[in-house]
Amino acid sequence: MSGQVPPASPPALDDGSVLVAVVSSFDDASGLGLLRTADDRRYPFHCTAIADGTRSIAVGTAVACTLVTAHGGRVEATSLVTLPAGNG
Repeated sequence: MSGQVPPASPPALDDGSVLVAVVSSFDDASGLGLLRTADDRRYPFHCTAIADGTRSIAVGTAVACTLVTAHGGRVEATSLVTLPAGNG
């Protein structure tokens, strides 16, 4: 495959390290959302990853989560826990 650049590998996952991020978008109909970290990294999540069992979360909510490698090698957020206001 001469001349082709290999795809970038996903970021290394820290065995269960906690990441703090803010919900930057969420679609109630599909249950899909996106988190944004302070350094502008973005990670998708599904509503089933919300730890308190609810299936909806407001945009702007600060959360703590972990990252996992999902289907197709994509990195996504899981175990989202809402943080008190002022922690995002």
